[in-house]
Amino acid sequence: MTDYTLPQWHYLYGKPSAKGQIRAEASHFQVDEILPFAPDGEGENHMVHVEKTGLTTHQVADMLAKFAGVPSRDVSWAGLKDKHGITRQWLSIRIPGKLEPKWEALNSEQLTILASGRNLKKLRTGALLGNRFKIAISSIDNIDAVLPRLAQLQAGVPNYYGEQRFGHGGRNVYRAAEMFAGKRVKDRNKRSIYLSAARSFLFNHVLSARLQQHGSAVMAGDAMMLAGSNSFFVAPQWDAELQDRLARQDINLSAPLWGDGGGGAEGDAAEFEAGIVAPWPELCSGLANARMNPERRRALLIPEQLKYQQQGDLLWLEFILPSGAFATSVLRELVEYSDAQALPQDQAQGNP
Repeated sequence: MTDYTLPQWHYLYGKPSAKGQIRAEASHFQVDEILPFAPDGEGENHMVHVEKTGLTTHQVADMLAKFAGVPSRDVSWAGLKDKHGITRQWLSIRIPGKLEPKWEALNSEQLTILASGRNLKKLRTGALLGNRFKIAISSIDNIDAVLPRLAQLQAGVPNYYGEQRFGHGGRNVYRAAEMFAGKRVKDRNKRSIYLSAARSFLFNHVLSARLQQHGSAVMAGDAMMLAGSNSFFVAPQWDAELQDRLARQDINLSAPLWGDGGGGAEGDAAEFEAGIVAPWPELCSGLANARMNPERRRALLIPEQLKYQQQGDLLWLEFILPSGAFATSVLRELVEYSDAQALPQDQAQGNP
């Protein structure tokens, strides 16, 4: 059987020597979604801003749909938010007619309606500027080893997909392989999860190998992403102008989101990437047969407005990441952390 075990991806600044814990309490992991617009007050799409604790986005969507008396398919969101933490996000519910639900009736210990309003267009996946994180790291065993690394994060960290993308033990990648081998998956949402897991698995492998073997050095045929855009172009050869644009971060190095046609790079870069994903031909062909378009993702992730504060035995971090980025990719370069919510329940509570 092909091995889809998740490895220890390459650390840009070396593996951290300090250890700590995240999500010891729900308040230790807070996320605020940043949308590029506010509800316009018109239309049949009702926008609802929620604060949730201990609930998935899908669970909240089902609650909103049931309350409004509409099918679950009529509820949409810009991005999924963690179950374990305090997260705030917008969802939209399509409700034809003049019905104005009293959303506040849904308020509970786990869910609070913060605001609501109509909007002409439905909320679509990815339609957000980013997320603001406020995270506390607890039980740090060597704070003096952590603080100097905070300055390094300003230069960027590997833009890996987080462990949650792959499921426990990478099971979503195994299920993607089973699906590509012919196992029928009726649930559209699960099919999407498995496709994403397969792409993310290959992306992380290529990025890890690229940084480990070549660092920030460029290669002929690199697919470069335009700053502030998901568009990319191929650089067959590198000249002074391209090098200058890279130094100014007008363009960014990237790694492939595999699809029908490969990864999007050419020349030496394409050859390198193909060599890294070669051990998993079933994933590459499965993504191609699913007609996934080749896309790219930035190699480095820069946390914006990064600041920190020590409060007792907690180290509080605040930063903003663009849509689709994982806070754990920042944290892993700072401290070797354990996730309290990933531990067995009795261990998470401190019991023997």
